[in-house]
Formats: sequence, C-alpha cells, structure tokens
Amino acid sequence: MPQFPALDRNIECDVLIIGGGMAGILTAHYLKENGIEAVVAEGRRIGGGVTKNTTAVITAQHDRLYSELAKMHGVKGAQEYLAANLWAVDKLKELAGNGCDLEAASSVIYTRHNAGVLKKEAEFLSKLGYRADYITGSPLPFKIAAGLRFSEMAQFHPLKFISKISKGLNIYENTYITALKKNTAFTKNNNRIEAKHIVVATHYPFKRLTGLYFMKMFQNRSYVIGLKSNQKLDGTYVSYDGDGHYFRQYKDYILIGGGDRRVGTKVKGSCFDSVRQLAKDFYPDAAEEFAFAAQDCMSLDGVPYIGRYGKENRYVATGFNEWGMTSSMIGAKLITDMIMGKDTRESGFGGVFCPNRTIFRKQLFKNLGTVVISLLKPTAPRCTHLGSSLKRNKTEDTWECASHGSRFNAEGRIIDNPAMKDIT
Repeated sequence: MPQFPALDRNIECDVLIIGGGMAGILTAHYLKENGIEAVVAEGRRIGGGVTKNTTAVITAQHDRLYSELAKMHGVKGAQEYLAANLWAVDKLKELAGNGCDLEAASSVIYTRHNAGVLKKEAEFLSKLGYRADYITGSPLPFKIAAGLRFSEMAQFHPLKFISKISKGLNIYENTYITALKKNTAFTKNNNRIEAKHIVVATHYPFKRLTGLYFMKMFQNRSYVIGLKSNQKLDGTYVSYDGDGHYFRQYKDYILIGGGDRRVGTKVKGSCFDSVRQLAKDFYPDAAEEFAFAAQDCMSLDGVPYIGRYGKENRYVATGFNEWGMTSSMIGAKLITDMIMGKDTRESGFGGVFCPNRTIFRKQLFKNLGTVVISLLKPTAPRCTHLGSSLKRNKTEDTWECASHGSRFNAEGRIIDNPAMKDIT
C-alpha cells in the first residue's frame, strides 16, 4: 500500500473527506475526475479499517429479494436500487481495468429448500427489466433446490484497487478527526482543516446525534475462513435460507463466510463455529489457512444512507449492510453530484438512498430495545460512545458494544467506531 504523510499544519480546501476506506477514496477520485480537489483525512492507514476485511464481491445481488425491497420502497424504489448497483458494478470493473485481481464472476443467491421463492423472484426481476437465470444446480458441495444467477458480476482485491486509485490524490494518513464545528474539522494533533464541503465516510458517522444514526443502524460481524482446495467455483454464492453462508474463490482458496451476529451479542463457543462446521462437513480434505472477520453497518431497511448529513454543506455515506463495494461507488457518485450542484434524480437512482426516509421499521424498535438494555446493564467497562455496557468476545479477544457496534481490544484501545476514545 502507498503511504501518505500525517497533517502537521492548518489547511484550507474545497472538500474534506473524513475516512480513507473504499467510500472515501472513491469519492476523492470522482471529485478529482470532475475538476474538484479534495483532501482525504484518514485516522490510520487508507484501506486499513473495514475495507481490508471485505470479501470484495462486486454484485447487484445483495443477499435479499428485490420483491421484498419493493414492499418497503415500491417498485420504483426497487428499480432505482437495481439500476444503481448495476451501474456501480460496471464502473468498478472499468476503474479496476486489468489489474487488482479483477475477475468476472456470476453472482448466485441459492436455496436448499425453497425453490418457489426464487422462481417468483426471477419473475419479479423480469418485470423490473432484468433477467436473472433460474438454475437448479451448482458447483457447491451440496445439492441446492434452486438459485438465481446474476451474470456479468465480478470480484477483485480491494486493497490492490485502493492502492491503484489513490495515486495522485491529496491524502493525509494518521490524521484523526475529533470534532466538526461549522466548516472546520479539528484533528487529534490540534490542527484545523477549513472546508467548503465536508464528507463523512467513516463507516459509522461519528457525530452522536446528527441524523439519528444511533437509532437507524446497528453493526454486524461476519466470519470468514480460507480453505486451500482443488475444488473450483464458477462465481460467488450466498444463501437465502437464513444460515448466512456465502462462498467465493480467490486463486487456490475457497472463502467461506457466515456466522453473522450483531456486535456485542453472546456467542456460544467460537464465532467461527458455523463456517468451520460447514467446511468440516463438505470440504473435509481442505486445510484452513486463514480466518478473518468483517464488520458492517446495517440500516433499518437494507438500503444505504447517502446524502445530506445535517448541515447543507455536509454529506454522509453509511449503512452499506454487507455490500460495501457497489454501495461505496454509488455514494461517491451521488455525493460528487450533490457537491457539484446537480440534481441526483437525473442519474435515475438518487431517491431511494436519501438518509431522511422513514425510520418506522421493525428494526428500529429492536435497535432501541438493545440500546436501553445495554445502557441499564450495570457492568464495567463502558463504551466511550454513549456509555453502554460492553461484552467480552473471547474468540477475538475484544470488548464489544451491542448498542452501536464499537469494539475495543483487550487493552481498551479503539478498533471500530462510532466510539472515538479508548476505554480509560
């Protein structure tokens, strides 16, 4: 990865982007492409947060049914979401070019039990103007009842991609933003950045009350193992059945993911038990060579929040659920258009991502219940975000907050936000 200096003085700029992950770097790239220079302030290293742990599947099939999305956002909303993600797939492939381990890979959502649901989904997608292939077989090591295949999707290496597109951008690493006041951002080292526009691309927005994200999101962890195997997959696969398992290939490795859980919830045994049991059952001769976990901000309705962040000159991209690659690209496009004064509806997919859409979903009340319980639980240590109780995760040797997903290492140092201070 390229390295960039830390900010050591006060500066002024047109656009400040806080966060040097996929969303922040893509936004800076798009702004520069449109003649607008932006400054990226990254608290650690670019790509060193959530981005480095993604499986980097580039697809418009997001582990859900578009027919279910239409129930919440209408057919038009489902069409916008599909159009946005298909556009993002094409743009990511175009930007990656022949590098970044980019591979064409069809994307399949499968079921082992309920073929009828996916058959109806294929019919609904056809009404939206998209053809997904209905299949009844796969190279997975178990029999499926049915699957829906989205053709011409892709996968790549996220850090190689970030390394490529970050060249020539104005980036400061180890530049931790601690506060925003009007048009000024303040760093941990007491430097100031004055900006006409500010983009918050920090995974979870760090201002406590702005946008009510403490009510609108929770964080999820998913666990991945890499198996050295001679078996080959011809695409990426994700289960519809509720077990959360997903598969992709990288060179000689098969990556198996799953075991999804809300951060801070109790775990029986190891967090990796679900995927390791699947590997034992269906890949008994394959050796596990690595394991890692991904963390995702989950919105109330499965759609990211992209748009205004409180004040008129501030913008946010968050709530990517488990699909940060296309969501980051969509965020970069929409926020660039907003900064340039364009009507985002001209793209054909701006409306469905608006952060100010209704919050009255079932998940809202689940979130609020979890927060109340965590706040009232009289245990130590406490999260430095809003004071919720923390739970020990023995598998990963961390402290975790169920309210909003902050994580700390065994010594109390921050790993994942929205907390901004170590445990004292």
